[in-house]
Amino acid sequence: MKFHHRFVLRISFISALGGYLFGFDFAVISGALPFLQQQFNLDPTWEGFATGCLALGAILGCFAAGKVADQYGRRPGMLLAAEIFAISSLAMAFAPGRLFFVVARFVAGTGVGMASMLSPMYIAEIAPAKYRGRMVAINQLTVVLGILITNLVNYWLRNEGADAWRWMFGLGAVPSCLFWLGAYFLPESPRWLVKNGLEEIARSVLSRIGAGSYAEDTIRQIKGGLSGGSQKINYNVLLKRAFLPVLLIGIGLAAFQQFCGINTVFNYAPKIFESIGASTDDQLLQTVFIGGVNLVFTIAAMLFVDKLGRKPLMLFGAGGLAILYVLIVQLLGAGSAEVSWFLLAAIGVYAMSLAPVTWVLISEIFPTSIRDAGISIAVIGLWVAYFILVFTFPVLFDHLGDKTFYIYAVVCLIGFLFILFKVKETKGKTLEELDQNLIRH
Repeated sequence: MKFHHRFVLRISFISALGGYLFGFDFAVISGALPFLQQQFNLDPTWEGFATGCLALGAILGCFAAGKVADQYGRRPGMLLAAEIFAISSLAMAFAPGRLFFVVARFVAGTGVGMASMLSPMYIAEIAPAKYRGRMVAINQLTVVLGILITNLVNYWLRNEGADAWRWMFGLGAVPSCLFWLGAYFLPESPRWLVKNGLEEIARSVLSRIGAGSYAEDTIRQIKGGLSGGSQKINYNVLLKRAFLPVLLIGIGLAAFQQFCGINTVFNYAPKIFESIGASTDDQLLQTVFIGGVNLVFTIAAMLFVDKLGRKPLMLFGAGGLAILYVLIVQLLGAGSAEVSWFLLAAIGVYAMSLAPVTWVLISEIFPTSIRDAGISIAVIGLWVAYFILVFTFPVLFDHLGDKTFYIYAVVCLIGFLFILFKVKETKGKTLEELDQNLIRH
């Protein structure tokens, strides 16, 4: 069957700009923390909270996104996320005090949480099965682009004085406006349209995606997936015996992506490199290297996710990180500058596996009738895990030092076994084909 690749790629990339917002706010705190510590006198607890409060807002954003996406559509949800993020970016930039800044970052998290759920959901629903893995992985590509560009901007602003951090946060309004403009011209998800009785509009959208009988075949599959399903988002249905196993798998994958520990390197790279005597300039320069490696290996993941499959990449990521963490502990303990190479290797392994593939799986595993609620809860689990990770790291590192990474090595070993025994392969199947017997109980 012939597909209109340029159209699919264009709308996938535009919707994935929501991932850029995620990457921006994810990375900006790393460069800004040295300035915030001086500006607001942050101790390890406040340092962790200032970083992690983004996740608390994201949890609220996921709940809101589920409701908005179900009632009004995926596109209005993405527009709202962009508006929230633009306003909160400026609020953080002009924050007069610590509490105001934390509240503004919490609000920013609401927009990030909405985008982190809606962007991969939209792409998964609009992309043909054959290309869905790499299209959803575009969302992770924009995340890492956001991280890399933000790290470069942070490094460029490092010598702009005590208020450099205000520029770092304020510039977040730029990608927010670009995301809003792009999302304004996106078509609505055909699956949402069919679910809400707008079949003719759905047929028009699908005909722009694939030629021949693609539109009619897809509509028939969507209707089959919706038969007997709830027409409105209902979190209680997830607790039914038929859906609970896939819900637990989704939450487990999302939580593992965070508890594997690699995001401590993204958020606290300056702190880690400071422990081996690196200067402030070198600390920020390392964040640029991290962003570059992250980008290169994310592109590699996009090339392999639909060829090698989801499960092999996830196993590679979990096992590879467990081994690398043990080596990192040894090098940090010896104060060796060589640790930077192993941290970059860990970033590469993560970027090629757990980072993009988790989002692909979360967007695929839930049946059409409960996808809104299922993805919402899974992504909430991701953000809860992220908050716990980044809130506890400064305290753990302050008490345990380099041995903190032993904890993450154990988590990765557990995650390896979880993926090996509980997750089934999903590549090459339509979302409707995945509705039944997807996950090994």
